[in-house]
Amino acid sequence: MIPDAINNLKEKILAGGSLSTVEAMSLIDLSPQEEDALIEAAAEVTERFGSRDFDSCSIINARSGRCSEDCKWCAQSAHYKTGTMSYPLVGHDTCMALAAYNRSRGIGRFSLVTSGRALSGEALETLCGYYRELRLAGGMGLCASMGLLDAEALAKLRDAGVERYHCNLESAPSHFSTLCSTHSIEDKIKTIEAARATGMEICSGGIIGMGESRAQRVEFALTLRRVNPVSIPINILVPISGTPLENTEPLSGREILLTVAIFRM
Repeated sequence: MIPDAINNLKEKILAGGSLSTVEAMSLIDLSPQEEDALIEAAAEVTERFGSRDFDSCSIINARSGRCSEDCKWCAQSAHYKTGTMSYPLVGHDTCMALAAYNRSRGIGRFSLVTSGRALSGEALETLCGYYRELRLAGGMGLCASMGLLDAEALAKLRDAGVERYHCNLESAPSHFSTLCSTHSIEDKIKTIEAARATGMEICSGGIIGMGESRAQRVEFALTLRRVNPVSIPINILVPISGTPLENTEPLSGREILLTVAIFRM
């Protein structure tokens, strides 16, 4: 049976309401019975509001390595020796072949992802050309993940056919500054707002298990609510050798499940 407090929160959500910060924070320190109730309540919310269909999206690493940013979780940062492959923009024929492969298998969305703080100049123009060709081919929605772009660059992507822009907040504002010193959450939100202004949808989530507290995961969820993305990827850290987080203790399956339940609520 669902404890009354969690049941009341569930009913508020099912009636179209949303949790206050205090209500959301009340979900972080629960007894085992209350945790089970939270998972059950989140399942009911999913059943009411969520689709049973997967919105599949396949990505290709369109430019790899040598990134100027110092994100502590990332294999592609030039600040760490991770042995990751580095290469410039993926070639036209490779991109089109991968797109055709994914299209033939019913993938709904296709995204080009590039390393680096932001894509610009000739590289941006080249990938816009790829997107124009992919738009003409049809069959898949087009997404992009190219860093902290300005309004002009985002408008070019939108004109080329990109429908959804991906920019993860990654973690709570209070924790992010301990993970990255070369850009901020507000830099990300500025990019997201500029992308939305062009008419693009927003995909934004992050990574759990990077040393944040449960309270910071709630803070992260509430910050994402401010951003209001149509898609929220919740990734789980896989520690990469050579990065500052290489020895991070993995989250338990139970902790991951509870975090997803909290995000759903």
